[in-house]
Amino acid sequence: MDAFRPPVPRPQGVLHGLGLAPDPTVLIAAVKAGLEVRVFVDLARRLGVSEARLAEVAGIAPTTLTRRKRAGALAPDEGEHVLRIAALLERAVRVFEDEADAADWLRTRNLALGGVTPLALADTELGAREVDDLLGRLEHGVYS
Repeated sequence: MDAFRPPVPRPQGVLHGLGLAPDPTVLIAAVKAGLEVRVFVDLARRLGVSEARLAEVAGIAPTTLTRRKRAGALAPDEGEHVLRIAALLERAVRVFEDEADAADWLRTRNLALGGVTPLALADTELGAREVDDLLGRLEHGVYS
């Protein structure tokens, strides 16, 4: 007799894994209220980078990060930068179908991006768009 096997749950995504609903309205509210520092810490771990490196990419000075850790929340502009990076990791996971591979790709120099790492370009909105565009080309098999 065949035993009933429930369907394997599909992964919820990076944002969900960070404790965030992937709903833009909810994300906007979370940023305005002050994104929890634990999201920043968990994102650094998921990316396989130090908190200092993630802070550098997110434009958060070391002394500011120390203050934010004490307070427990990031300022809205800082939280927005962190979410931008989390969104890129989520997109990369969709393309590479594995979080570790996606994080590795974000940390690896890329000729299509001028020889810099995708993560390094994520320090600006324009750079993040370039990375997102490249991920789109990879996803659709367009030569880059």
